[in-house]
Amino acid sequence: MRRKIVAGNWKMNKNYHEGMELVAEAMHMINDELNTEVLTIFASPFIHLANVQKLINGYSNFATAAQNCHHENSGAYTGEIAASMIHSIGASYVLIGHSERRQYFKEDHAMLAKKVDVALENHLSPIFCFGELKEERENAKHFEVVANQLKESLYHLDATAFSKIILAYEPVWAIGTGLTASPEQAQEMHAFIRSNIETQFGKEVAVNCSILYGGSCNPQNAKTLFSQPDIDGGLIGGASLKSRDFTTIVTSFNSI
Repeated sequence: MRRKIVAGNWKMNKNYHEGMELVAEAMHMINDELNTEVLTIFASPFIHLANVQKLINGYSNFATAAQNCHHENSGAYTGEIAASMIHSIGASYVLIGHSERRQYFKEDHAMLAKKVDVALENHLSPIFCFGELKEERENAKHFEVVANQLKESLYHLDATAFSKIILAYEPVWAIGTGLTASPEQAQEMHAFIRSNIETQFGKEVAVNCSILYGGSCNPQNAKTLFSQPDIDGGLIGGASLKSRDFTTIVTSFNSI
């Protein structure tokens, strides 16, 4: 049975003290209210990551993720972070392929495939982000675009390696815009993704792959989105910056 997961991507927000306070508050509230086994992942900026990991040690329902890693294991890459460094502090996950990395830092399919490989080599599970632009959906190319993103950056893996990956479908037109895919639109795409995985790797791999929805998921719509049969949780942006909002999203699984 695939795991239900909610990951909070803080992006470039929160100073050190604000971030640590946020995690402490969210952990306390989530543990008070959560009745089901949901994995909560904090994807904080690098300055918080080691100490967030110390806070969650011993809790099986919490984990940490880096927001990025470099595609090489080490070297003269000033300002970059290696996957081996992330693993060394005890983190389990790393975001790869977020639309902001693709847009602002020009990360292409080949680059993302290298990052996936180096993350797996260093015992990190990638949370692989992908999704279509507004014009691609309007031109009915959204299925084609998503299938190509998976193929070009992930389908060089074998089934064992792919099974270590969490997918995060994020329609780019719904990230930070206040727009959200309807539950029907989101479910349609998640079902397509699962079918695409089944074609590549077989039914068992597809059934056990956690596919998250990202794109203006908030306390008001989380339950409806997470109630869809192929949506296994969310990658949360802005709403992860407020402990009460984030807790409401995580604990929305209680009433599903």
